[in-house]
Amino acid sequence: MKCDKCNREAVIYQKYSGMHLCSLHEIADVERKIKRRMRKERMAKPGDHIAVAMSGGKDSAVTLSILIDTFTTRSNIKFSAITVDEGIEGYRNESIPFAKELCDRLGVPHYVVSFKEEIGHTLDDILSRERKEASCTYCGVFRRTLLNRKAREIGANKLATGHNLDDEAQVVLLNVMNGDVERLARLRPSRAQEGLIPRIKPLIDVPEKEIALYAFLKKLPFYMGECPYTSESFRGEIKDMLNDFEARHPGTKYSVLSGFENMIDCLKEKYPQVPLAKCEVCGEPGIQGVCQACKLKKRVRID
Repeated sequence: MKCDKCNREAVIYQKYSGMHLCSLHEIADVERKIKRRMRKERMAKPGDHIAVAMSGGKDSAVTLSILIDTFTTRSNIKFSAITVDEGIEGYRNESIPFAKELCDRLGVPHYVVSFKEEIGHTLDDILSRERKEASCTYCGVFRRTLLNRKAREIGANKLATGHNLDDEAQVVLLNVMNGDVERLARLRPSRAQEGLIPRIKPLIDVPEKEIALYAFLKKLPFYMGECPYTSESFRGEIKDMLNDFEARHPGTKYSVLSGFENMIDCLKEKYPQVPLAKCEVCGEPGIQGVCQACKLKKRVRID
């Protein structure tokens, strides 16, 4: 098939748009969507220090790459990268070298923080103990805490994550199916809170498969492995369901995101942003007296 915008060979067919695109126009389309989102939400401003959460995978690689490409001529915007090493044998130790390679290539300072050093135990160790929660509960809570802490330590005022369209649609449906509507409102906070570095998500308008293709076409180094604990996640079932609907009804993921964004003002009105306080144990921001990370540490007896 030929590209619908030129006469080159197409590398992708976007079922949701009906377009066949060549490599050049696919790259342009991905970048257009990302830059449109960044402009819409004013994600980068003069004087910003943006820390990018670098896993070593395709999403974080594309996030860092396009931020650097877009703002490389602006000396008043600074970038750093932070990798959290959860201690997942055969997974994270394999992906970190890819993150380091890209950071070295782009000239971006790269910081690595680990569960072992900061919490006292690797995720593998934590999950080998008797536990009630799924692996993603421990991983997600501790990762967010360490990313926020490190970003604050290096002086970053924003934290960019590689959440793509699939990720965003999944988390919307996950919270709906859990009946946690208040958490939906938290996905778009109204204001910054002391001690909590604001998150930006430049990729949320781009499907996961197109992020992967973009990374290949741009020859970015990234790790293609999957977390061995993915099978424990309810979110994995949501992902499979969404992919099935997308295959049969192209555009479903965009519809989920659009529907959520159309009702966010109503959600914020019903669930106004709750002021955060410092955790009584570690000092990190949290909703209650003791943050979730400290509660989990105590629950699995790893204080």
